[in-house]
Amino acid sequence: MPPYSGPQKQLIAQFVNFTQAKDSVAAKFLKANRWSVEEAIDEFFQSGQGAGGSTSSIGKVFDSYRDDPEENPDGIGIEGAIKYLGDINVQLDEVACLGIAELLKSPSMGEFTREGFVNGWRTSGCDTIQKMIDHAQDIRSRIPTQPDLFRRVYRYAFPLCRLQGQRNLQFEIAAEQWRLFFTPDNGGVQWNTATTPWLDYWIEFLEGRGKRPVNKDLWEQVEVFMRKTQEDEEFSWWSADGAWPGALDDFVGWVQEKRGKNPEAMEVE
Repeated sequence: MPPYSGPQKQLIAQFVNFTQAKDSVAAKFLKANRWSVEEAIDEFFQSGQGAGGSTSSIGKVFDSYRDDPEENPDGIGIEGAIKYLGDINVQLDEVACLGIAELLKSPSMGEFTREGFVNGWRTSGCDTIQKMIDHAQDIRSRIPTQPDLFRRVYRYAFPLCRLQGQRNLQFEIAAEQWRLFFTPDNGGVQWNTATTPWLDYWIEFLEGRGKRPVNKDLWEQVEVFMRKTQEDEEFSWWSADGAWPGALDDFVGWVQEKRGKNPEAMEVE
């Protein structure tokens, strides 16, 4: 289960207690739906019924940051977004900023919609600025240590950072985001190691290929590749017949040449 707020945890504890009685309504409900306790709790909160945040209170917070209430009553633009992020102690150049964007389903950088803002904070149980500050700090601490959350935020960055009307990510933007996500300075994870400067090599490799735009598949697989190299830097998991994007296949050979090894002689699964 994902982490829940204090009020939500109290509801969860009560629900779990109710399920302990064999003939209770809660127990019968779980049996009828063939749900585990965890599945029932997740369904309850994801539906919004068990949300710990007040919709009206969150709406008031949203309204206070709108740039143009008359022309755009259900949107927060760049100026309002910058002020809001500052007020919840989130810097624009940290991974947590993208974590907030993913949580609130921002349609583009520096923009929030009422629906995404209210739904995101409601399901997080946050209806005051202080609660939002606390939750932002929680996101900040969890992104580097929870691979599933990291991956969700990383993948959300692709559509968020694309230029309007383009399907792929410009190389310069992709490289900037990789430096953010794959270094620990601003909330990412460390890809470079003592033996191999993976991130530096990867960007150098792509620069040598002409700085081509990055498509969605390559963007997503780079994060998977990063995890694999963290587990084993010698590529014992890699196969020339695998389903990796061509750029990553070529990168493996490029790294092996950098190391003075013949990629054809690699021992692969």
